[in-house]
Amino acid sequence: MEDAMPTHRRSFPGDPKELHAARRWTRATLDGHPRSEDAALIVTELGTNAVVHTASGNSGGTFHVALTVSPLAVVIEVTDSGTSETSPRVQRPTPESTHGRGLGMVAALADRVRIQGGDPGRTVTAVLDAPLRCQEPTPQPARVQGLLP
Repeated sequence: MEDAMPTHRRSFPGDPKELHAARRWTRATLDGHPRSEDAALIVTELGTNAVVHTASGNSGGTFHVALTVSPLAVVIEVTDSGTSETSPRVQRPTPESTHGRGLGMVAALADRVRIQGGDPGRTVTAVLDAPLRCQEPTPQPARVQGLLP
């Protein structure tokens, strides 16, 4: 029996150069999905947070990405290697700040965001609802000048 909601998983080395590979993998995995670009950006932002702010960025560190796809949503999970001095949270950076916008951007793109875990590792889950398919417009009668209002 085929799984109705396949989950695709991949681990990436905790090197900033691998963020491009994570983004490319997300796009390829979600090929043709209407939210694939949003998902790729979210994976990049959450992967960056893992590499910059946790042990994932240490020598030999990794971060893990899981994409679950259903007709209703794409669920993105990025898990880091933990030992961060801070907990992930949406910040309000000043215009001059060079950091602090990533999780806010994820929250703006996603329909729901959840952060779980602690020192041994955190998982940030972002849910992207699939857009509702538009119904075909009902054909309207042709307007002929003077015949129909």
